[in-house]
Amino acid sequence: MATDEIPVPAAARPELWHFAILAGFEAAVRGSLISVMPLVVREAMGSTVGSSKAYFIVGLISLSWGLMVPWATKTIPRRWMYTAGCCLYFVGMSLAFLGTPFTVTLALMANAMATATTFVCFNAYVLDYVGRENLGRGQSLQMFFAATPWAVGPMLGVWLHSLWRPAPFLMAGAFAVALLTTFWILRLGNGKAIARAKSPTINPLAYLGRFLAQPRLIAGWSFAVIRSTGWWVYVVYLPYFCIEQGLGPNVGGTALSISNGLLFLAPTLLRFARRSSVRISVRRAFALCGTFFLLGTLVAPWPWLTVLALMLASILLVTLDVIGGLPFLMSVKPSERTEMSAIYSSFRDVSSVVTPGMAWAVLAVAPTAGIFSATAALMGLAFTVAGKLHPRLGTPRPSRGRP
Repeated sequence: MATDEIPVPAAARPELWHFAILAGFEAAVRGSLISVMPLVVREAMGSTVGSSKAYFIVGLISLSWGLMVPWATKTIPRRWMYTAGCCLYFVGMSLAFLGTPFTVTLALMANAMATATTFVCFNAYVLDYVGRENLGRGQSLQMFFAATPWAVGPMLGVWLHSLWRPAPFLMAGAFAVALLTTFWILRLGNGKAIARAKSPTINPLAYLGRFLAQPRLIAGWSFAVIRSTGWWVYVVYLPYFCIEQGLGPNVGGTALSISNGLLFLAPTLLRFARRSSVRISVRRAFALCGTFFLLGTLVAPWPWLTVLALMLASILLVTLDVIGGLPFLMSVKPSERTEMSAIYSSFRDVSSVVTPGMAWAVLAVAPTAGIFSATAALMGLAFTVAGKLHPRLGTPRPSRGRP
């Protein structure tokens, strides 16, 4: 035999709500800092352009790291990789409140690497233990558990930062402890089966060819990249726009908290979306989202209207969070779970390169509001690509042998 498989003990059989708890604690870690970090970066770098450069450099590094995680799990057990990801959050928090351009850049890097590591491992666990027919329900449940942290965290983090700069980082650190503790209590181990490879470890780039040979995976991944780019613009550049227009640093965090409150509706959004095929639901969401981003540029002379337009766009981003990953997840082969989880998780890092790179280019010729229309163009591209999805993707299939 090429491999020997050791089944995980019977006690380690996670259910959907176990994964939802982990998703909730990670949302608490990230939600506490998501609106604080753009402000800290802008303070350290001195301008929106300088912030874009920092985000761009960090994005390139974190992208490389994310692709290396599956390779690392060949020699480092998955449970220790997940633990390392949680520890990287602590490193990022410690560096962030030092406030210098160098330490803030390192903090961004550590946080990005932490997110990539935990996300790859988390998705591999999900694909190990959750059946294909339950992926949609599991994803909506995870988002429901994450709703409160994402709704409260951004506004609370910015408020705490205004009172005492280290406060949001200490709060996020406490949630990181809870995340790591819960992970070890659940005893997920190294996945459904631990394989001892007797052949040489796979090259971390070798599975890119298998990914590129599967158009449905490429389409699903591109949706995730564009959706994530929309969130990047909403999280980073809407607050920058508000600061430049004199609305203050708190508006962006408050808008994000309100928008994230829609995560409570994740199960309802999933049921509504499943009334039609995944293709129709995804195309409709991208079309409306792009329309509101474009509207945000057109009403830029009235900044409060821009804030409202992007908040409306965020409703569609939440919808895409619920359904946008299904085309990818429904197409993954069981034998490629860990590798394709790494590919899928790279959407965060790719969007973290695409977004500041796009913003950097736009700011050379246009004001910050121009970034919103560039985002609308990406949404239009996703709308076009989604038209290539199978019309029945995500709809119930008739049983074999039945007419």
